[in-house]
Amino acid sequence: MVDFGYALSQPALWLLLLITALILEFGRFMSEDENAKTIMNAARQWGGKHGRAMSLMAIPAMIGLIPMPGGALFSAPFVQQTAQENHWSSAWKSAINYWFRHVWEYWWPVFPVVILTLSIFPIKAWQFTLVQLPFTIVAVVSGFVFLVYPHLTQLTEHTQIESETQQNILFLMLPLGIMVLCTWFLPFLLTPIITTTDPQIPDMIAMIIGMGIGLILIMRNKKTQKKPKIFEELFSKKTITILITLGGVMIFKSILERSGLLPAAIHDLLESGMPPLVLIIALIPFVAGFVTGVAIGFAGTVFPLIAGLLSSGETGLPLFSILALAFGFGYAGMMLSPVHLCFILTKNYFSTTYIKIYTQIFPCIVVLLFTAIGLHVLFNLLGW
Repeated sequence: MVDFGYALSQPALWLLLLITALILEFGRFMSEDENAKTIMNAARQWGGKHGRAMSLMAIPAMIGLIPMPGGALFSAPFVQQTAQENHWSSAWKSAINYWFRHVWEYWWPVFPVVILTLSIFPIKAWQFTLVQLPFTIVAVVSGFVFLVYPHLTQLTEHTQIESETQQNILFLMLPLGIMVLCTWFLPFLLTPIITTTDPQIPDMIAMIIGMGIGLILIMRNKKTQKKPKIFEELFSKKTITILITLGGVMIFKSILERSGLLPAAIHDLLESGMPPLVLIIALIPFVAGFVTGVAIGFAGTVFPLIAGLLSSGETGLPLFSILALAFGFGYAGMMLSPVHLCFILTKNYFSTTYIKIYTQIFPCIVVLLFTAIGLHVLFNLLGW
């Protein structure tokens, strides 16, 4: 009970819950019909003669900037509308929607898994972004090469960019941009001011300030036809469930750290003759991601153990080298999970099967796994 009370007394726990609640408000704002239409028009027009191809990739990706549970179901109608001819297979459209919906979660600071990872490991948001960004680049490129490029000729068209659409998309993305800039740069100003033993507190406060400014801009934006419904669903069942899940993970992490059991477990693990430690660091997150189907599933259950391994000093590997391997394999497991909500929803929406979608995304998953291994080797050589 003492350890439980200590966990509840930590400011980081309550700051994390506040950040998550604010993020959900961003998600509800972006999913409003008027905003969704602006996103779709902008993606289609900016692509020029490849507007349809751009739209297929950009719409799920742009909607994917917001961590909405089951957000693939929100982007699916736009993908269907863009590729509505009968010759496009349901499995291909499902793969497009599912894959590009998840290209940002490796580092985008509004995702719970990123916030959770930053709260577990002693790293700054800008550092995490720098080392994780290659995953997003590889995900976009592999998705284009294996899913879009083979059909590029069939997707060719030509459209003009309307100035009104450009202005609307700028107003729509401005709050998000401010939040991200605050998350990256404001901690440099806050760290000398805020006296705390937890190095993540300035990062969390910077994110809250950025989201607060963003939400104020949303509420005062006169270009929206109706007043945004900010905080109307703060105490909804969905919001409460997400907050309880994150809170439980953080409490578990705190109790685990204070119990003293982790160093002993790590020692036993290393002395047990199990497979090489690098293999364990890769496979356990993969299995956890596959079983849970959510990013915080592998991060919340495995990352505290990995943090313990690092603090024990027995791994012989630098932080980012281990993190790239664990995150990449955990994310691959999550993307293959049949219980992943986005996977289930997009499969059902396009009336296809898991096997057919697996066939489409498998090359992208393989590239993702090799990227994780490559970054692990590179960061190890660099001493990161």
